[in-house]
Amino acid sequence: MPGETVLRTRGLGKRYGKRWAVRDLDLTVRRGEVFGFLGPNGAGKSTTIRMLLSLVAPTTGTVELFGMPLRGHRGEVLGRVGGLVESADFYLYLSARRNLQIIGDLKGGVPARVIEKILETVGLASRAGERVKSFSHGMKQRLGLAGALLGAPEFVILDEPTTGLDPQGIKEVRDLITRLASDGKITIFLSSHLLTEIEQVATNMAIINGGSLVVQGDVRELLHADTFTVRITAAPLDLALEIISREPYGKDARLSGDHVLVTMPAGKIPSLNAGLVRAGVEVTALVPQRSLEEYFLSLTEGASDIR
Repeated sequence: MPGETVLRTRGLGKRYGKRWAVRDLDLTVRRGEVFGFLGPNGAGKSTTIRMLLSLVAPTTGTVELFGMPLRGHRGEVLGRVGGLVESADFYLYLSARRNLQIIGDLKGGVPARVIEKILETVGLASRAGERVKSFSHGMKQRLGLAGALLGAPEFVILDEPTTGLDPQGIKEVRDLITRLASDGKITIFLSSHLLTEIEQVATNMAIINGGSLVVQGDVRELLHADTFTVRITAAPLDLALEIISREPYGKDARLSGDHVLVTMPAGKIPSLNAGLVRAGVEVTALVPQRSLEEYFLSLTEGASDIR
């Protein structure tokens, strides 16, 4: 049911020798979410995913899936989980369809009609009978997604699913993720270094840095908190800049081409717009520009920036 907790980790950690790859990680993912999992290279994302899939054992902490501890219920809960960790491996001399049949057999058997439907879903129906060795990298990634969807999983974990894809391939995978999550039946845990990808498809997210959680929450709420860089297109431009510069937040306002840029509290945007209009400035556009990339960098570039 909506709101049900699908994944919960508490104090999750993995140590290799004296180095902690992940430490004291608390995550909560609820049914129907597309949960973005972000962090710089080496932040511990892949190690976390391997612990979620029971591919490596945690040093500390616990993992719960569907309300049950992974330890002691591994077969029961992982049967409801699909995963694509980094790049998928296949029997290159076999067809896409035959590879999925083998994966389906390992999952207890998947009807042929279901395999055909999944091949259609990932856009490989017309190439299903061809050997995988003839596939491009993007096609192999889509076949990996097909493998993750076998067995009607309720929770799908995707680790960098668009790695190596061209822009069209990235869009296709992004659209597929959106479709899969649209009815709320499949919950998706999406690890990616592509910030725009998370911004466009994720409903909730967590950012980790140095193996530890920095922030977790609703994507829109996190991106719309605090301050924005606002791009203002107006005429006359010099008058707009003069008025903005009088505001407490406007000391660093500056001209940039045919617009003014100012960093300001989100709650002040409506009153600024009204003030400009009252002063006779024609405001053509007033666009908050805070992106996930800006937010991500503000949290991970230095300890003093982490909230």
